[in-house]
Amino acid sequence: MSGPAAARHWVVIPAAGRGARIGAERPKQYLPLHGEAVLAHTLRCFVGHPAVSGIVVVLAPGDPHWTTLEPALRAAVTTVAGGAERADSVRCGLAALAPGAAADDWVLVHDAARPCLRRDDLERLLTTLADDPVGGILAVPVRDTMKRAAADAITATVPRADLWHAQTPQMFRFGLLRAALANVAEVTDEAQAVEHAGHRVRLVEGHVDNLKITHPEDLALAAWYLATAREAAPCASATV
Repeated sequence: MSGPAAARHWVVIPAAGRGARIGAERPKQYLPLHGEAVLAHTLRCFVGHPAVSGIVVVLAPGDPHWTTLEPALRAAVTTVAGGAERADSVRCGLAALAPGAAADDWVLVHDAARPCLRRDDLERLLTTLADDPVGGILAVPVRDTMKRAAADAITATVPRADLWHAQTPQMFRFGLLRAALANVAEVTDEAQAVEHAGHRVRLVEGHVDNLKITHPEDLALAAWYLATAREAAPCASATV
């Protein structure tokens, strides 16, 4: 008698944001980075990965930049239109996966503007959470002294011992994440929705070079990481 089918892994990349904070002429996921768009590097982290069953990229309605990406990358994913907020776009991505994804399958949500994900960090996330009933996220411990402020003055120094910087991918059971996002209005990441639903979200330590491009200096730093990483090479260096 055969056992239950192994859980598959799906990827949702919300890429409908405008990236207004970076002050560029186009959304940050389409800014040039080593000769191609930031989003192209992000996609290479997952396209062709043996554990990934499918990838959904959630685009802004009428996105004029998507067709500038390499045809082989575009052909390897499914695209759907997103919503006004990140959570809306993730819901759209999950809805697109729903006909083929089982409730116990895994879904990894990854920021479109986070192009320096290391392959070993991704593998550690997949392995560490393989038997977890809920899921977890990549994160790094806070290293700097943290201050709470009002206007431009410090009101308190916050102990950093238990503080972490949340990253992506954020990896959860498909049915659980879909239900959690259906019951919240606005969240800043998927983990917040899962926490709100009463579940325990695990932390898997990653690396600081898995940065999210938000400000102009982040783009230069991402370029440096991609150019200089050798021993722990980002999976953005993989080919389609």
